[in-house]
Amino acid sequence: MLNGRKRVAAAVAGLGLACTLGLTTTTPAQAKPDIKDVQAQVDTLYRDAEKATEDYNDAKLRLDALNQELSSLRADQQRQDAALSTIREQLRDSMLQQFEGSNLSAVGQVFISDDPKAFLGQLSTISAFDSLEAGLYKDYSTQLDALRLRRKATAERAADVAATEKKLAGDKSTVEAKLADAKELLGKLQAEEREAILSRGEMRVPSDVPASGRAAAAVKYALAQVGDAYVWGAAGPSAFDCSGLTMMAWGTAGVGLPHSSSAQYGSGRHVSESDLQPGDLVFYYSPISHVGMYIGNGMIVHAANPGEGVRVTALHSMPYVGAVRPG
Repeated sequence: MLNGRKRVAAAVAGLGLACTLGLTTTTPAQAKPDIKDVQAQVDTLYRDAEKATEDYNDAKLRLDALNQELSSLRADQQRQDAALSTIREQLRDSMLQQFEGSNLSAVGQVFISDDPKAFLGQLSTISAFDSLEAGLYKDYSTQLDALRLRRKATAERAADVAATEKKLAGDKSTVEAKLADAKELLGKLQAEEREAILSRGEMRVPSDVPASGRAAAAVKYALAQVGDAYVWGAAGPSAFDCSGLTMMAWGTAGVGLPHSSSAQYGSGRHVSESDLQPGDLVFYYSPISHVGMYIGNGMIVHAANPGEGVRVTALHSMPYVGAVRPG
């Protein structure tokens, strides 16, 4: 392939991230690694890294949604605070009118309370409380209950945000560690052996794909990225992970997709394998952790892994789960 050497060079040289973990072996330092054993280990590490990548993407989607919800809850809480303050002022005015000309010491104690709950409780200690306007008291009680609910919901969402951020950090560490181990394994092989592992199952990019409309635009974009690097969490312009590639490809066709393979599986109409058309998204593994794009004739284009980058392979080169037609 035209871009093969570029991809292999970039993959081998820049495969890992900054993190590097040691790998303990039981073979002598000078022993030549068995290529089949290395191939199996690298495949496992890449699969583990990709699953962690898609877990990271899912957590990031959840974090974005939680932050939006938290902002909305905080704004709602501020509005509720304002509404409660208004009712409180109305109650104070009513109390002043009710107690005008009387001893205001008890009322004064209510006035200096900044705690809404304490304010409400102190009202009941005033001997002439029954003469207060019943409607205002009911309104205050209702608004106070509403504020409590909003404060509770805001605190819960804030805790969710913190937990999700912690998960993101854990997923990131897992990805980096797996890729560092794979890089170390590949580093033990000669260049020819590395290329043999990284080019397995590769197919020639088709010159003509029978697609039309928005699917044609999506396929054209995806195929134009063949040879680009796989970088976890990336969505272009020159590097992608699996769901980042399909998201950007269909995005150029005017169809918005989430940056997550499992989320993309729920984003369109499901189609059977016998009805596959170019542009359809195809999904792999259980639980789903990889997505590619069907391009016809039993082939897909996908961001495979950090060693192989964006490439064309067979539809059943991985455990096939199902397909979705976006748009």
